[in-house]
Amino acid sequence: MTRKVLVIEDDKETAAYLAQGLGEEGFETDTVCSGRDGLFLATSGDYSLIILDRMLPELDGLAVMRAMRAAKIETPVLILSALGSLDDRIKGLREGGDDYLVKPFAFSELLARIDALMRRRVPDSAATKLGCGDLSMDLLSRTVTRDGKTIELQPREFKLLEYLLRHKNHVVTRTMLLDGVWDYHFDPQTNVIDVHISRLRQKIDSDFPNALIHTVRGAGYKLTDQA
Repeated sequence: MTRKVLVIEDDKETAAYLAQGLGEEGFETDTVCSGRDGLFLATSGDYSLIILDRMLPELDGLAVMRAMRAAKIETPVLILSALGSLDDRIKGLREGGDDYLVKPFAFSELLARIDALMRRRVPDSAATKLGCGDLSMDLLSRTVTRDGKTIELQPREFKLLEYLLRHKNHVVTRTMLLDGVWDYHFDPQTNVIDVHISRLRQKIDSDFPNALIHTVRGAGYKLTDQA
């Protein structure tokens, strides 16, 4: 399982402290200081955990969490807030938080709570079969079928489809695909993504009545069987 944490915290000193401490523990950390930016990353990135402040500019923490849960983002959320009354903690948990830690806090307790939350999460990589509608992928036999018909894929195509299946019903950006499928960074405007998506579509969608791979204009791609 990835060890990537999103910190949504408007206090720069606290955010820097968290990023440094988590980095020393082997976590990759993204930090943002507004609720709007935090929601964007939460719904477009692939995180093991989100640390969320309650009082944020543009969009408060509870609104961020409601929007995440409405979008079926099930990433564990640890609320980190100076609002520490019993009513505040209950409200935070009922709105979708998985744990609630009051500021000021001990970093050792924060780590213990992060470990507990991540142990509860079943890693996506444990699955050996992925699917979307009538499309099925077996990771052990490295086979792909749609409506019972075997589809032959090249290794890169297989990896690209696996990534899309693991993020089905969610928009994936070109940057996410470059990081997750090619494992390196370069200009996301390059057409390498479009070329491989086009080839994959020819194999996955061209002989079937409904397309599964959709272009989301200005954002990226989405694999879904939903109308």
